[in-house]
Amino acid sequence: MFNYYFDTDRDAHADTVKLFAEIQAGKYEAYTSAYATQELSRAPKEKFLKMMGLIEKYNITILDPSEEVNSLADLYQQKGILPARSTTDARHIAVATVNDLDMILSLNFEHIVRKKTVVQTGSLNVELGYRPIDIRSPMEVVDREGS
Repeated sequence: MFNYYFDTDRDAHADTVKLFAEIQAGKYEAYTSAYATQELSRAPKEKFLKMMGLIEKYNITILDPSEEVNSLADLYQQKGILPARSTTDARHIAVATVNDLDMILSLNFEHIVRKKTVVQTGSLNVELGYRPIDIRSPMEVVDREGS
């Protein structure tokens, strides 16, 4: 999502900026993970620094990797919930699950923001003693005028 903040040509740009404003206003307590920052590090240096600046500006807590997270992510893939090539996506969901977060906000509609992913990760999470995690896009959660 961090890249959508700066990319004014993308459909979700305005909602992403609004989400960050709602984070700043205290509506949400925001987290990301070292897995996400590692992904951001693949961007060109200037863009990477801008995206990392969002983490600092909006006081977003970075969650550390762990063996528990990696094991849960591996299970998501072994069970076919997420494809084998989507290790980072599986880790995004697992880190939120293991840290008992309420929701994941993502713009990854290919593997993360999907009914199948929500249902199947939720079912496996409950089976393993975790809570199911809600997965949404910023467009689904930001306040709309008049609503």
